[in-house]
Amino acid sequence: MMNVLIVRTSSMGDLIHTWPAITELKTHYPNLRISWLAEENFADIARLHPAVDEVITLAWRRWRKNLLSAATWAEIKAMRGKLRATRWELVVDCQGLLKSALPAKLSGAPLTGYDRQSIREPLACLLYDKTHRVDWSLSAVERCRLLLSKVFGYQSQGSPQFGVPAALRPQWLPAGQYAVLLHATSRASKEWPEPHWIALGERLVAEHGLQLIIPWGNAAEQQRAERLAAAMPQAMVAPRMNLVEACGLLGHARAVIGVDTGLSHLANALNVPLVAIYTDTDPSKTGVVETAWATNLGGIGQCPVVDEVMQALLARKDMA
Repeated sequence: MMNVLIVRTSSMGDLIHTWPAITELKTHYPNLRISWLAEENFADIARLHPAVDEVITLAWRRWRKNLLSAATWAEIKAMRGKLRATRWELVVDCQGLLKSALPAKLSGAPLTGYDRQSIREPLACLLYDKTHRVDWSLSAVERCRLLLSKVFGYQSQGSPQFGVPAALRPQWLPAGQYAVLLHATSRASKEWPEPHWIALGERLVAEHGLQLIIPWGNAAEQQRAERLAAAMPQAMVAPRMNLVEACGLLGHARAVIGVDTGLSHLANALNVPLVAIYTDTDPSKTGVVETAWATNLGGIGQCPVVDEVMQALLARKDMA
């Protein structure tokens, strides 16, 4: 059995974008033992894929704040030891950044990745033993699929298959069908207005009888979730969840509406009816994979209205 290490350290959406490439690779080479190097906060995303045999973690986000600490360097040394403990046939940097290429190089194994014209940080190419050209105009999902197909010598074909099943339905959920409203994102410019969320929630309840579930990830998001829930019928704020629990919540939803956030990509991977709303980013580059279940709305400088979102949702598979 050949040992292969995939490097995609962060963030949530980027790791999820790698799932279809892993699915396709394992289909072509079922004898591979696939490991994944990921940031500790996103390791559960890598673990969710059934083709991944092992996840090795690093903590660059934490380490960079304490680079002079002996404890930090002890952890880096331990990570290096873990990487060197396996004889890797090949290491593939699917991220193309110095923060991914540097720890990948610590493996001591042949390292490959994108070439200078295909990468966000060309300096990372200096650490690769072999590089591959991949068109920048492709989506993040297709870029990763194409990279692995070039590295391992097969033809990437067909629509992306994420290959990850839903986790168990959370026990705290009330009985019946529900919609998940993913209002939280990394910056204010990517948010959808609160009055839009409230109007959407009212329609989901009145027209479809759905319970509304509103997740959050930090204190500010929790406050917004509580405001939204207080203004909507049949709405509840979700408890704090880890990524596996979020996979269960999204995977059993009747509908998911979300902004540009990693959890929207997780819902996309689970084939549930999904509308992803974009107001400050380009969905052709980083949007969800459009399928019978999922679609993107909006774009840079655009703000879809409630009617557009409802129409798009009703056009999704399993929502008729």
